[in-house]
Amino acid sequence: MIGYVCKYTPIHILESFGEKPIKIEPFVHNFDKSDSMMHPNMCFYSKSTLEYLLNSEINELILVNCCDSIRRLHDVLKNQNKFKFIHLIDLPHKNTCCSINLFKHELLKFIAHFEEYSGKRFDSNKFGEILKGHKEKSSDKYEHKDEVSIALLGARSTPFLVDFIENRGANIKFNFTCTGDTAFCNDISENEDVLSFYAQTLIRSFPCLRMTNLEKRYNSLNESKNQINGIIYHTLKFCDFYSYEYAKLKSKMDIPILKIETDYTEQSEGQMKTRIEAFIEALKSKQSTELECSSSVNAEKMCQLKIVMGIDSGSTSTNVVILSETAQILAYSIVKTGAKSSVGVNNAVNLALKKANLKFEDISYIISTGYGRVSIPFANERITEITCHAKGSFFLNPTIRTIIDIGGQDSKAIKIDDNGNIIDFAMNDKCAAGTGRFLEMMAKTLEVSIDEMGYLALSWKEDISITSMCSVFAESEIISLIAINKEKSDIIHGLCNSIASRTLSLADRIKRRGGYIMTGGVAKNIGVVKAIEEKLGEKIFIPAEPEIVGALGAALIALDMKK
Repeated sequence: MIGYVCKYTPIHILESFGEKPIKIEPFVHNFDKSDSMMHPNMCFYSKSTLEYLLNSEINELILVNCCDSIRRLHDVLKNQNKFKFIHLIDLPHKNTCCSINLFKHELLKFIAHFEEYSGKRFDSNKFGEILKGHKEKSSDKYEHKDEVSIALLGARSTPFLVDFIENRGANIKFNFTCTGDTAFCNDISENEDVLSFYAQTLIRSFPCLRMTNLEKRYNSLNESKNQINGIIYHTLKFCDFYSYEYAKLKSKMDIPILKIETDYTEQSEGQMKTRIEAFIEALKSKQSTELECSSSVNAEKMCQLKIVMGIDSGSTSTNVVILSETAQILAYSIVKTGAKSSVGVNNAVNLALKKANLKFEDISYIISTGYGRVSIPFANERITEITCHAKGSFFLNPTIRTIIDIGGQDSKAIKIDDNGNIIDFAMNDKCAAGTGRFLEMMAKTLEVSIDEMGYLALSWKEDISITSMCSVFAESEIISLIAINKEKSDIIHGLCNSIASRTLSLADRIKRRGGYIMTGGVAKNIGVVKAIEEKLGEKIFIPAEPEIVGALGAALIALDMKK
């Protein structure tokens, strides 16, 4: 089995040898083996590829030295007895006649090496026929009839990422990532040297960031921006190349761009899902402000809506809102999610129904949101909490333009326009620093209840700085402060200031606008609210019950279904 990693790999030469090359798309649990063989700060892609290869059946490999990390990967793998064949292709970083000749020479070296290894002979006529058969469809390959078209850019995309985008109602019009397909734009003339043609085709593909001339990269984006609704930019942790380009595109492109950052582990899935779904929902809302009744199974029911329900299944609490046809809150409930989300959902739904004196059959339509939204089988539709918080917040106060949502395990900043549509949003990563979980841990360490924590912060006397926002390190820091007899109120005030600083950084990422609302359970902590207000220099609107804003937004979207 021959594996490869780069779009500049001459896979068609391998096919002419009768081989079926396999694109390596690593998605691993951990870096147990690679961390012992590579420096811990090495590129996550090279580490995940190494981890994947050491546990896979692939024993033949072709690498392209697109960066130093791949060179290092080659150096590590060539000393492993597992691999029978490894070849590193030297890729020129320019698109000139000389670079094409250099790359042709690299292809000839590869052919000679594979002939020696396999005992097979390269057939240029067969190779030419394969190229003609692969004459690309290019962007047409990704053509669908979906209403939202996306350009996918950045680092190597995983199958999960591509499938997830397309399964959420978006069409990948252009795949400009490192693993995007090579386009064969011209036919081979009868007198043309087939290897020269092939070298030229690969070199003149949509250029990766390692190429010296990126003009074609940005020209292609400008030419295609009228064909796409937005860009999803996949970055790799600690890879500055992609971070710099994202910042450049964000400042120069006048279409929505979503940045997602992964380390190629399965744990990255959760943080990607909400961002991608919310981004696609925001793009769709720009195209259509009303959803018409269709001929689907639920169409008749949707057109007869009377009472609807929104369910926000979060990590800490599950919240339910029941609305009448006139958008009046008939009842709501807030229940601890507990160790099993389905139990928390059932308890919250039953409590809300009891308060409203209704039966489950009285509910015409249900929309679920939150991290547990996909695990609610009786929901008619699932919407991200970002969209729902924007909807619920604008309903409660149409003057707000920036939403700060701090929940049990994540924080979000959402910017909306004058009509309540999402302009931009930012979320914290996998770390739960500054969230409800963080405060719960700190309250336990300080031996105070989470309810009294905020009020204690208001009686501070000494301005203490908590330098670490990592839950583990912050706990150690607090224990040290306790050991030198610092007052609890001063320590809690320092914690609130730390959360406020982190929250402000999140809001600054979306270029926040005045008119603030705070949602989520942490909005009940007056110490955190006051600390954020001081840094914003503006009062924050706090709803009467900030924990139900997401569920309220979900219920409002359910009401909109009938219009």
